[in-house]
Amino acid sequence: MSFAQTSVAPAPLLNTLPQWSALQSHALAQREAHLRDLFAADPARASTLSVEGPGGMFMDYSKQRVTPHTMELLLDLAHAKGVRARIDAMFRGDKINLTEDRAVLHVALRAPRDERILVDGVDVVVEVHDVLDRMKVFADSIRSGAWKGHTGKRIRHVVNIGIGGSDLGPAMAYDALAAYTQRDLSFRFVSNVDGTDFAEKTRDCDPAETLFIICSKTFTTLETMTNANTARDWALKAFAGDVTAVAKHFVAVSTNAQKVSAFGIDTANMFGFWDWVGGRYSMDSAIGLSTMIAVGPAQFTQLLDGFREMDVHFRTTPLASNLPVLMALVGIWNTNFLGAQTLAVLPYDQYLDRFSAYLQQLEMESNGKHVGLDGNRVAWETCPAVWGQPGTNGQHAFYQMIHQGTPLVPCDFIAFCEPLNPLGVHQDLLIANVFAQAEALAFGKTRAEVESEGCAPWLAAHRQFDGNRPSTTILCPRLTPMMLGRLIALYEHKVFVQGTIWGINSFDQWGVELGKVLAQRIIPELSGSAPTPAHDSSTQTLIARYRAARDR
Repeated sequence: MSFAQTSVAPAPLLNTLPQWSALQSHALAQREAHLRDLFAADPARASTLSVEGPGGMFMDYSKQRVTPHTMELLLDLAHAKGVRARIDAMFRGDKINLTEDRAVLHVALRAPRDERILVDGVDVVVEVHDVLDRMKVFADSIRSGAWKGHTGKRIRHVVNIGIGGSDLGPAMAYDALAAYTQRDLSFRFVSNVDGTDFAEKTRDCDPAETLFIICSKTFTTLETMTNANTARDWALKAFAGDVTAVAKHFVAVSTNAQKVSAFGIDTANMFGFWDWVGGRYSMDSAIGLSTMIAVGPAQFTQLLDGFREMDVHFRTTPLASNLPVLMALVGIWNTNFLGAQTLAVLPYDQYLDRFSAYLQQLEMESNGKHVGLDGNRVAWETCPAVWGQPGTNGQHAFYQMIHQGTPLVPCDFIAFCEPLNPLGVHQDLLIANVFAQAEALAFGKTRAEVESEGCAPWLAAHRQFDGNRPSTTILCPRLTPMMLGRLIALYEHKVFVQGTIWGINSFDQWGVELGKVLAQRIIPELSGSAPTPAHDSSTQTLIARYRAARDR
């Protein structure tokens, strides 16, 4: 079947399934249920609604507004939507990304060397490990100082230039694994086309000691190549225009050898990846070159091992005890049956300060869709808005709204038992806050409890907490490269399950394209090198004001 002919066989709409109707009826019956009553009625609730996964990752979802029967109904829905068959199809390498006629095989990026996964008759695992082997050699040469810059100095600054998945993944991983990095090397991440990003990230770098990693599959991405060309000019200025210097200070993560070579990069230092890897799923591919340099090949291998452990769990564990599946189903319940429109991801570890931002792209670019696989507009909610920041900072910013605001905000709390920086009582205080916040959200504080403490009646309403605010707590032993891999893969597979149930394609991103196309048209209009065609009156006015301000 050709791409043009690819279609999806008609299937019952999600909201016409009897399993969906059963959940709607159940939600109506559970409307008045409060977590205080659910815990009182079921003393074993915490053990019934929790599960342990790879590496001691423990997920407690007993503070979600679900019952064992709720989970049975949600699992019935997952079976009706063919979640297990869809998982198998992804791991087989079937072209489940129908709108782009591609396989979806980020799981192949962490497959063991002896595994065999075929795409169009080619064993992609061989190709993956060939790139990994080349990355290891290069990373070791930078870390050891064997790689020298144009003037013979060793590299001390590594600047990753990319955008989207080519930036968010490596930047998040660098922060998350900072405790494992080689500290005599500095790492910077440039993504924004705003010139300030490049200027500030390089202001204290010596060009003779700086390596740029240019991450662009096609080597044509507007923002990335604008920053890459600025970096090239910046370096050549320091080397008196000697273009041979480029090959010692630039490498590429790309598949476009012609453009990479034309830029001045030696294609021997070009690290490729594949069209079956979406950008937001690519941090464990060559896009992770900066990560490998930072933590070393051995620790990067541990990161991949963590991904793989969660992959195996996801692929082989029954749905009823499968961490990504259960997390996905709880999210379906909150979004489609409780009306929640956002999800707060709240890691209680400062090293995960970019984790919520990383998940914004993973979840919202994957499942922020209103068109189903059948080409028709869906009639149900899909992806919630994902947001958050590390605790305890968030407690003094937005937790007020989570506790007493009008929106329902489900929360994912992420915490680690063992600190990477054991300083006195810090970790106990941190973890006490995790547990306390989840408890307060669930159970609140009644007016009677407030008044029993001597609060004036007129003030009692202000100090009352309704509770019944749902949360999941993910408690892990320690933040290691392997645990980070497990954690990222947990959310990757959760997103996949939710997309399967919602009947959407989680692996394209057409919504990103329109604004980029229009921007290309407007660029010459701003400089005055092209006449301004007809826009709407607002855009026309803004263009005119900008040109006037720039004397154009």
